Amino acid sequence: MDSAAAPRNSQHKLEDNLRHIVKLLEKHRLVETMVDRDRASPRHDLIESLVHRQHLVELQLKLRSLHPADIAYILEALPLDDRLLVWRQIQDDSGGEVLLEVSDAVRDWLIEVLERPVLVRVLSQLDADDLAELVDAVAEDVLVEVLQTLTARDRDWVQSTMAYLEDRVGHLMSPDVLTVREGQRIEQVLWLLRGRDDLPPNTDSLFVVDARHQCKGVLPLRALLLNDPGKQVAELMLANPVVFGANDSADEAARAFERYDLISAPVINERGKLVGRLTVDAVMDYIREESEEDALNMAGLQGDEDLFAPIWASARNRWLWLAINLCTAFVASRAIGLFEGTISQIVALATLMPIVAGIGGNSGNQTTALVVRGLALGEITPENTWHLVFKELGVGLLNGVAWGATVGLFAYLLYWNLPLGGVMAAAMLLNLLLAALVGVAIPLTLHRFGRDPAMGSSVLLTFITDGMGFFIFLGLATVCLL
Repeated sequence: MDSAAAPRNSQHKLEDNLRHIVKLLEKHRLVETMVDRDRASPRHDLIESLVHRQHLVELQLKLRSLHPADIAYILEALPLDDRLLVWRQIQDDSGGEVLLEVSDAVRDWLIEVLERPVLVRVLSQLDADDLAELVDAVAEDVLVEVLQTLTARDRDWVQSTMAYLEDRVGHLMSPDVLTVREGQRIEQVLWLLRGRDDLPPNTDSLFVVDARHQCKGVLPLRALLLNDPGKQVAELMLANPVVFGANDSADEAARAFERYDLISAPVINERGKLVGRLTVDAVMDYIREESEEDALNMAGLQGDEDLFAPIWASARNRWLWLAINLCTAFVASRAIGLFEGTISQIVALATLMPIVAGIGGNSGNQTTALVVRGLALGEITPENTWHLVFKELGVGLLNGVAWGATVGLFAYLLYWNLPLGGVMAAAMLLNLLLAALVGVAIPLTLHRFGRDPAMGSSVLLTFITDGMGFFIFLGLATVCLL
């Protein structure tokens, strides 16, 4: 099968499952409506009970055949009432895994609407490292009750993980580590592994520790299979593996996983003691969440938003940047107001000035997207910042000359006014240079002050390129055409 066809087939299957669930819900509502209309029947209660049972059992059977991640996708795509109905049909032993897979916004909503005993039961199904991912979303009294269901070791693990910030490696690490000693022979290690019921997910190596649990290296699983069983671990281990500190940045760890094609890596504390394991699935989840958050932040949305959240909650989430945008729009309008006399004498300016502002905004957004990406990947450093600035100014200059000439020619052919075409070309050139400079400056400034470089970048950039685009164009027109 074509490698590209596999994801497409998977997505089609996912969409088919969603359509199937939606049809079941529609049939359920339709029959319920019909039964409600026949309340006068002496067997109304019996009929209603049978109808409920028939469709809900079919829904339960369908959900039972799906992976928790697929159920999460379905929940995210359903309106609130249908979402809650589907959630109630999920098997008790899989609710915790589904809660891990859904988006933060949907998870927060479910945690809010679920009754406390149900929520405690669902959370109690999770392993310690999975539960650690949800501690920030759960009320403290609920968390205390859930912790009481864990073993002392798991309870200590969750509490120690809570001490790390969300963007630290310690918050993402797992306690499932397999350790060996340097002096052990390969046959002893194999014997120990065969005595286990299973291996932790994404296990590609064992971690070598000494008597004080100091991390000394890693032993790849392939070394166990391809070497003489009589050899010692010390002969085959990698003594200088990629190791992360619990307080290291999760962003830096994600870049290291991508750079070195890692599947798992040891995590140590400040004394060099092995305290956990970072795996590729945790890193991928972190990258996905950060990417989604950055995309929303660039549009001026504060954090994740449930697609089917209540109208009030969704509107409130968008107020801050809409208010900022409104203020910046008033400022841009005043830039136009300064040149009312010019516009009244040359009406064509009113039809042409949005072109200058629009192209400037698009060009600046392209630059901003590249800079935000470069900051996320750690490619932008103090040493290369000025090189980046001059490079983007060069791009702006080239684009300004090319597209300025194009729009200048367009304005000339439209109005047969050569000076107007020249003003249009010059305004386009200056605004594209400004867009390049601002497109670099906004994310870099936010990053320098410890803010998310994507936060509202698009809104601020649009304000500057619109306001200054109008000012430059109308100012040049006033000087050159009147």
